[in-house]
Amino acid sequence: MKTSLLPALAAALTLALPAQAIDLENMSPAEREALRAEIRSYLLENPEVIMEAVAVLEKRQAAQQAQADSELIAANAGAIFEDGHSWVGGNPEGNVTLVEFMDYRCGYCRRAHPEVRDLLEFDGEIKYIVKEFPILGDQSTMASRFAIATLQQAGDAAYKQVHDALMNYTGEINQTALTRMAEGLGLDPQPITDHMDSAAVSEVIRENMALAQKLGISGTPSFILEDEMLRGYVPLDEMQRVVAEVRGGE
Repeated sequence: MKTSLLPALAAALTLALPAQAIDLENMSPAEREALRAEIRSYLLENPEVIMEAVAVLEKRQAAQQAQADSELIAANAGAIFEDGHSWVGGNPEGNVTLVEFMDYRCGYCRRAHPEVRDLLEFDGEIKYIVKEFPILGDQSTMASRFAIATLQQAGDAAYKQVHDALMNYTGEINQTALTRMAEGLGLDPQPITDHMDSAAVSEVIRENMALAQKLGISGTPSFILEDEMLRGYVPLDEMQRVVAEVRGGE
């Protein structure tokens, strides 16, 4: 922080002095030490300047990150929005697309789940894409394999059932639990569990992992809303605000 702020503060101070008063590029050690003392004195007398400078710096960094995210999303748009293997919910013909990278063992994903559901129901014009992104261990991977296998073997409606069930399941993920879950949902577990370790399921996970790496996504949940990246849990009201902003910019 000190390294980032001092040059800016020094430059700001020089604006209030005569044009030839300070040559920042050719200062003697004594002049440099005097300037540092002056800056320190100024900050002690006006500590609010530090917070103002931090706010400006954070705003600038956020804008730079948003621009970088937008460029990454544009460069990988096909894999993000039209990969051909991710489940699509909400309104497939909606005018805004929300993509979520999620893990069934992630507490914040579980917290976000009902709020995403409410967002889709309240709005009605959002296309929702789920990216299976199991990063929290073997049980996460097993859960994602089960969900993807369900989608590939039993279709969209069955996937939605399994996805919701896994999001609300708090026990240990193992073959017995998954078989019982499928049976409880009225699904035939055998073709699903037999398909879990298939190359087709592994390819979906591999592609999602590779895409996340390209996008700089390392945690869950992570959302992409059109050309914006939203990292971490986002409460419903904030998500609604961002959706409104995205629509307002169309």
